[in-house]
Amino acid sequence: MNRYNQRGVSAQKEDVHKAIEKLDKGLFPNAFCKVYPDYWGNDDEYCNLMHADGAGTKSILAYMYWKETGDMSVWKGISIDSIVMNIDDMLCVGAVGPFTYSSTIGRNKQLIPGEVISELINGTQSYFDKLSEYGLTVHLMGGETADVGDVVRTVIVDGTMACRMRRDKLVTTEKMQAGDVIVSLASYGQATYEDEYNSGMGSNGLTSARHEMLKNDYARLYPESVDPNLLAEVVYNGKYSLTDATETGLDIGKMILSPTRTYAPVILKVLEQHFDAIHGIIHCSGGGQTKCLHYLPKPLRVVKNNLLPVPPLFTMIQESAGTSWKEMYQVFNMGQRLEIFTDKATAENIIAISKSFNIEAQISGYVEESDQKELLISSPFGEFTYHG
Repeated sequence: MNRYNQRGVSAQKEDVHKAIEKLDKGLFPNAFCKVYPDYWGNDDEYCNLMHADGAGTKSILAYMYWKETGDMSVWKGISIDSIVMNIDDMLCVGAVGPFTYSSTIGRNKQLIPGEVISELINGTQSYFDKLSEYGLTVHLMGGETADVGDVVRTVIVDGTMACRMRRDKLVTTEKMQAGDVIVSLASYGQATYEDEYNSGMGSNGLTSARHEMLKNDYARLYPESVDPNLLAEVVYNGKYSLTDATETGLDIGKMILSPTRTYAPVILKVLEQHFDAIHGIIHCSGGGQTKCLHYLPKPLRVVKNNLLPVPPLFTMIQESAGTSWKEMYQVFNMGQRLEIFTDKATAENIIAISKSFNIEAQISGYVEESDQKELLISSPFGEFTYHG
């Protein structure tokens, strides 16, 4: 991961995990999100959840695309990214709301005017309105918008989401076991609740994707989009312009900026119909297809030998960067951003639910006994082994 690390980013966040290793891990240490006692209601049958995440460096690409084209719609996409990176993590523990959400926007006022802030805030509310059509309630509680030009070169868009839920409705991954199968849900295509084709990008690996795909001209045109401490050889190494056409119907910029897909409508139905059979839900965000290793409750081997086809975006990134396929599976979701661990009969029903929303899904692998936490990926590009 030489170039990835040289850009000051990490797929595994080893230093972050080390920094928090002595902190209280909550009521269920193997849960995808930290679960707290019911501090406000003081009821042992309930628990509290709070989660913080954001759009990451995807906002830099939105800034460049907006400056290049004048298209303001990309900012609504960034607000969606921040929301979905929160709500889909919380879905992994069975949380279905009602949620509260507070946004945190830090901007360089010299470059990010009020009209962009308006798009971000109003885009947040309009997305909550859309989610309500599918049975999810999220209350926008306000937030913080700070002018921090000395800290932020363009803009960063984050959020914090919280909810209170019954403990007996939690999905904690404690039930993951040998014999489980894995259902992978596609991150690409066009779900029934999406307005256009989604490339599957999500909100992880954007630093790598941006620099590996875009032309070096952008370093000169938008120096504010680059950390001045980076070595020149890892800055905008690609061959594409933001407005170059692709086979997907989206140009390069819009393809990388595809708003992160939420699986909330799907998971709502899955939990309603199959809660007792769900042994774990993993959001393949940071860490890509290796994310599951962090949440195995005991030594197990996860075998992924039937993953969904890799969509065009990730093939283009790999070809541009020359990145090893083993690293690609560790950095990007590679076309499947949510996976559910369950039994085979339930898996078939989950696949049908997913496809009812026009989201491809299939059994992508299985779990077996092992003396260590291990992941085996068998792909058209080779077989790769990772350890927890």
